[in-house]
Amino acid sequence: MNICFLMYPWEEIDPENDTSLALIHECVKRNHGVALCTPANLTIRNSVTSAFCTVIGRMDKVPSALKSFYKQAKTREDMLPLAGFDVIFMRANPPLDPIMLNFLDSVKDDVFIMNSLQGLREANNKLYTAAFGDSHNNIIPVTHVSKNKNYLVQQIKESPAEKMILKPLNGFGGSGVILIEKSAMSNIKSLLDFYVTNSDGTSNYVILQEYIEGADQGDVRILILNGEPIGAMRRVPGSDDHRSNVSAGGSVAKHQMTKAEKALCKQIGPKLVKDGLFFVGIDVIGGKLVEVNVMSPGGVTYMNKVYKTKIQCQVIDFIESKVTAKLQAFDRRSRLRKEVEDA
Repeated sequence: MNICFLMYPWEEIDPENDTSLALIHECVKRNHGVALCTPANLTIRNSVTSAFCTVIGRMDKVPSALKSFYKQAKTREDMLPLAGFDVIFMRANPPLDPIMLNFLDSVKDDVFIMNSLQGLREANNKLYTAAFGDSHNNIIPVTHVSKNKNYLVQQIKESPAEKMILKPLNGFGGSGVILIEKSAMSNIKSLLDFYVTNSDGTSNYVILQEYIEGADQGDVRILILNGEPIGAMRRVPGSDDHRSNVSAGGSVAKHQMTKAEKALCKQIGPKLVKDGLFFVGIDVIGGKLVEVNVMSPGGVTYMNKVYKTKIQCQVIDFIESKVTAKLQAFDRRSRLRKEVEDA
């Protein structure tokens, strides 16, 4: 199997904690061909969609530790046609680049793409949770999305809660997430000016969300593969930050999924699979879905350390099964076509 990881540059990988590196490492261990490229390195050559790739050299003995593997791996640069790969694994950081998807549209019928392009288009930002139709806010906290500052101020005033969460629509890794309180209403308009209005006169959508009690104790990251949870961890905020994202200074701990969290996964799993979102990370607080991460969900290395497991093995097993099924379907159709032609 040949797999291309569409992600951030090799040089920006965190060799100890990077989920993408764990997935690459597992592929190399299985003797699969591995390359990676960034969205900026997509190109078209003679009407063939290609990419300037960093190709990972095959290794006689693959180090078991990620840090050693990263240090010893040999790479070379090459322009390669994307249709020549069996898999394109999307691991690029948000926000989603629509031009990147336009490039991939030309090869989506030739290559298994994880996650599907249509699914990425629908779910790449925090609006996707509205698609689950939770009108009674059983699994999704009360949420407002707007760029109308007067409307947002009014929602803050009318909220029965004293605290709410404000965040940019296309943020990731906890960037831009702040806690606002009614006791500081005099500062809220200036905050909205900063978040909504750009220096060039354009404006951004922001999310105003119900503050869930217990959020100060952290959230739960659950990884979902093919509609089923395969791992979970509790992310605990640092002493001087309300955000629980590890990239923002949070720490991780073991977590036994609650009945409510299992029911949540069961409720949203079928839609994720239907939308081709096979590998997803969801963030949950108090049994409620806060975010769905579909582009480059992380947490694999942290869960592996906490639970002494290898989640990446399950992910690559799944990809191999999809490629095998695709090849078997192609072979079957080829045999049937030949049978008809020979008749």
